[in-house]
Amino acid sequence: MKKRTKIIVLVALVALLGVTGYLNIALNNAVTTSASGSSANYFTEYAEKREQTRQEEFLFYDAIINSEASTAEAKTEAQNKRLELVANMQSELIMEGLIEGKGFEDCVVIFSSSLVNVFVKGTLERADVAQITAIVQEQTGYNIDYIKITPV
Repeated sequence: MKKRTKIIVLVALVALLGVTGYLNIALNNAVTTSASGSSANYFTEYAEKREQTRQEEFLFYDAIINSEASTAEAKTEAQNKRLELVANMQSELIMEGLIEGKGFEDCVVIFSSSLVNVFVKGTLERADVAQITAIVQEQTGYNIDYIKITPV
């Protein structure tokens, strides 16, 4: 029975990771394909979707952590994933604040362990891109190859 529970928890974690990846890609594509839509709507809608998705992720991890059927290993992994999610949220919030503090009207930062996507309202000059890149590199330590900046 324990092996079956481990498999179920593992499959659920993989499914959640897949959903998160899908949402990330879908939202990234929405930025590039929604040129006719208002950019203000994009930022508002994205913030709402991101909050909803994160609340679902927290509920999922909490269910694993609080379940008597979960193994100690599954609980530990869920706790680690939950902490990683909180750290990513904090990093995104800090980077968004720093970018907006440099005079950009609105932005969204999507931070993961392998890539940082930054969506900024308006058109960007080279100096703007350099400024945003410097902020992201300072906060994450990522090489420029792993930072994508998109004007909305």
